[in-house]
Amino acid sequence: MVEYSYIGKSLPRVDGRAKVTGEAVYTADIQLPGLLVGKIKRSPYPFARIININTSRAQKLAGVRAVITAGDITQFPYGPMIADELPLADGHVRYAGEGVAAVAAIDDETAAEALDLIEVEYEELTPALDPEEAMAPGAPVVHPERETVKLNVAYSFDFARGEGEAAFRQADLVVADRFSTQAQYQAYLEPQACIAQWHDSGKLTVWGALQAPFRARTLLALALGIPEHQIRIVQPYIGGGFGGKLYLQPNLPICALLARQAGRPVKLVYTREEDFISGRPRISEIIDLRLGFKGTTLVAKSVRVTADCGAYCGCTPAVVATSLVYPDNLYRLANTRASASIVYTNKIPRSACRGFGNLEMLFATESLMDVAAERLGIDPAELRLKNCAQKGDVTAHGWVLNSCGLSDSILLATEKSRWTDWKWKRNRGMGMACQVHISGKKAMHPLYDGSAAIVSLDQLGKVKVISGESELGQGANTVFAQIAAEELGIDAADIEVLPVVDSDFSPYCIGTAASRVTMLGGNAVRLAARDARRQLLKYAAAKLGIGADELQIRDGRFYVKASAREVATVKAVANDIVLSKLGGVPITGRAEYIVPDDVVMPDKTQYGNCSVGYAFSTQVAEVEVDTETGKVEVLNVWVGEDVGKALNPGLCEGQIEGGVVQGIGYALSEDYYWKEGRLLTTDFRDYKLPVFAGIPEIHSILIETNEPAGPFGAKSIGEPAINPTAAAIANAVYDAVGVRIKALPITPEKLLQALKDKGKKKP
Repeated sequence: MVEYSYIGKSLPRVDGRAKVTGEAVYTADIQLPGLLVGKIKRSPYPFARIININTSRAQKLAGVRAVITAGDITQFPYGPMIADELPLADGHVRYAGEGVAAVAAIDDETAAEALDLIEVEYEELTPALDPEEAMAPGAPVVHPERETVKLNVAYSFDFARGEGEAAFRQADLVVADRFSTQAQYQAYLEPQACIAQWHDSGKLTVWGALQAPFRARTLLALALGIPEHQIRIVQPYIGGGFGGKLYLQPNLPICALLARQAGRPVKLVYTREEDFISGRPRISEIIDLRLGFKGTTLVAKSVRVTADCGAYCGCTPAVVATSLVYPDNLYRLANTRASASIVYTNKIPRSACRGFGNLEMLFATESLMDVAAERLGIDPAELRLKNCAQKGDVTAHGWVLNSCGLSDSILLATEKSRWTDWKWKRNRGMGMACQVHISGKKAMHPLYDGSAAIVSLDQLGKVKVISGESELGQGANTVFAQIAAEELGIDAADIEVLPVVDSDFSPYCIGTAASRVTMLGGNAVRLAARDARRQLLKYAAAKLGIGADELQIRDGRFYVKASAREVATVKAVANDIVLSKLGGVPITGRAEYIVPDDVVMPDKTQYGNCSVGYAFSTQVAEVEVDTETGKVEVLNVWVGEDVGKALNPGLCEGQIEGGVVQGIGYALSEDYYWKEGRLLTTDFRDYKLPVFAGIPEIHSILIETNEPAGPFGAKSIGEPAINPTAAAIANAVYDAVGVRIKALPITPEKLLQALKDKGKKKP
């Protein structure tokens, strides 16, 4: 086993001190000369025709510098997959909370007063609120201007593998049911925020809380109708994202349009209520699923998904494609049939959220795996072990598994939880679920998929790492520092990873999505550091009169390999080379990591080896159910996580713990509640997040399988950590009280009704 100096060590976060002391600067903290406050006037109706907007009183208010509506500006449709959204509503509003006008004023109070003075006349229309009803003939048409959209279906899928539906003829057991999942708010601490400033040159600078600054620049250019090179995106510190800050939201183009109209920079920061009513929560799905078994072998799967994308399509086709495909790769399943309709409704548009469609379908598939195990009279863990994917497999969807710790994750999670020794206790139960997720999907850009980095060493022996990947709080910059330190042989304390991404000087990167940052960004940093080390060794060899291949760098010092004799410090050599040989220019390593040729864009049926690696895990949950109140308490969660290589074990455990807690909220309490298309859950008093007092013991088991394509063998951890939690809890609830909840979240009301329907008497 290779001994590393920095890799595999739980180093503290490089941004920790800045964040806890308040030194870190977030978008809302930025001040510019002449900065104005922006605010958006929002529709109270889920569906209406805009008859007239009168802004005259707002324009006359002292302190107001700009008032805009769709009729006052030039704007263009945009969207990551379908260009179906405008920054400000024009003609129709399609969800309660959609922006119809915006103001820029000298302070918050004036801007708020100006919004109140804007008079909007609407013709209220009957909204489409249920995705299945929205597909019925005669249902309200959410996008009447899009004549090619039929029955409100924005996007659809229909494909098969192997024998498809016909494979059920092989089965001697078929289990089937309907499941449904809900919208989930990403619940980041920092709400949506941005600042826009136009310069005399015609260039636009935008500061924003963004997970993918370069993709935001592309979409912003579309929305504004200007060349992309005229936009500079600066991403300061970010207070969390979880997918909610991945794609462009209307606040950025609206802020830019206000700044252009006012001739001054404008800051637009959402209130928490605004973030709820106009954010982009997780997609909700209705899942009709069938699984077929021949003996204990899974031989067939058929699924039909009806997904609610809300008023605009966003990235939901990619999310639903994930639902249809990813869970199939857990098991050696050759025959599948999948179809889906992504449906427009007059609700908040949906977008990415941690797990990106995977945990929705895992809730259904892993629930039915337990149903099948019971019908077959086999332990649920044993059924999974008999069918699980193995290293070297090529799955039904073309995934090539060069590493796979699924069997180990099942065995270790069950061992640590004493699964086989479990003694049933009154109203207590245990349940398990497995998952597989990508580590950097090749589907994010038609021309480019990879990451780039710059690593420079200055005359003081200090290192700067520049990456275009976004640090959202997941610890990426800490891992980048460890990777650079390991490659260079320089103390991690001497390495600074620049916390700001700036499209004017940061290398182009796709952004923080698809569990790609450690895998692809980490590889880029490693290669750039290796390039810098090569140059450093060359310069040192010339200075010291020793062959470069005879030298090694360790702990910031040069040693002769053969004798382990120290001959110089990195600081001394760097000082001499940078100042006397390079004219003050740092020794700079540059590199890009491009995914291997065998990693391909999936075809229209979603077939293809789409990732450089795949991460597997198993979670076992122990719950206790109060049959008087219907409350579910999660007591313990054991997580067997295939991490490839734990670059920073402490950060891995933190990601697992955070993912499990977020998954508990998704399983038990988090939901959006509506009344006639208007959202009722608009703050954290009504939106029920897990609280510290109710967090269970979370037991992390890190499994190292050495992914060949990963930096030092690592693979993703951020999204896999949430994926199986809801399914494991649902299975544990069934084990505890014998009722299966098939519609998330598992609320006390649903559970009590299920117990009543079952005829279970309360003690």
